[in-house]
Amino acid sequence: MKPRDTEGRIMALLGRTANGLFWMFRYIERAENMARLVDAGLRISLTNLSVEDRDEWESILVSAGVEDPYKEKHGELDETKIIDFLIRDQDNPSSIRSSIDTARMNGRMVRTALTRELWEATNDTYLTIRTALAGPLNHRTLPKTLDLVKTRCALIRGAFYGTMLRNEIFDFCHLGAFLERADNTARILDVKYWVLLPEHSSIGSSLDNFQWSSILRSVSAHRSYSWEYDASPTATNIIDFLMLNRRMPRSLSHCYGMMRDSMSYLDRGSETPNESAARVNMIYERLSNLTVREVLASGLHEFLEDFIIDNNKVSGLIAENYRFYPDIDPANQSQSQSQSA
Repeated sequence: MKPRDTEGRIMALLGRTANGLFWMFRYIERAENMARLVDAGLRISLTNLSVEDRDEWESILVSAGVEDPYKEKHGELDETKIIDFLIRDQDNPSSIRSSIDTARMNGRMVRTALTRELWEATNDTYLTIRTALAGPLNHRTLPKTLDLVKTRCALIRGAFYGTMLRNEIFDFCHLGAFLERADNTARILDVKYWVLLPEHSSIGSSLDNFQWSSILRSVSAHRSYSWEYDASPTATNIIDFLMLNRRMPRSLSHCYGMMRDSMSYLDRGSETPNESAARVNMIYERLSNLTVREVLASGLHEFLEDFIIDNNKVSGLIAENYRFYPDIDPANQSQSQSQSA
């Protein structure tokens, strides 16, 4: 039987199905990323003794893009309330609980596009996380719960890679996951360099290097960093690793390389790249030609802030080019507000 033409296959996925696939995987990635962001804040708060704990947790709210919604609900900054807001609060559409719920909802909507193994992994994760987050967390149970979230999301990813056909369904899922992952890596870096670095005198100190090592651990990259760089963790090398090293699976460059590949498959029947594909290619080429020195010279925080804005624009262009339904991301408004923070 002759395969359907590329344009026909993509057209069959446009609208509700493509939207559901894209956002299902964005929210799965978002749940894991929120766990990693909270983990980064927790690790750094245990080592940074020069500022109040509440300042550090406020930085997590800012980087997650949910500072305003938190303050509207709770007002004062309280570590316990912040952690609960980021992990369990269903009024926060970017919380781990809300993200898992929304991912499952999107998965049900596109159930026939998923393999049985992938759907079961998603549904089991939903049930497991719902049980784990049924009650408030404390410092004793928090690390174990964050690890559980990361493990369950990894199981979904394993089912995805192990059972899904490499077709347009796969590519829309890929785009959602890696776009969200790039956003998270930029935010985790911004937590450390812009908000949590207490004084310029700390740069290069043992405290500073320990905090950078904590960032590596929060993205499960401590050992892989040691394989790639024959030196102790330093800010310059870690920035290079998490931003520009294509072999690091959570780096900005790797994420955009994978997005570029998926866009090329989706766009392979077109004479010219659509606007979203062109923007992805542009960002990937820019990352490929950058050096750490250039990033630091222009300002790391400024670079990351611009990257997060560009990343959000890519999401909007994908929705427009592939005819997604409007208002597909209830967390988008709060995320956008963080760009002016």
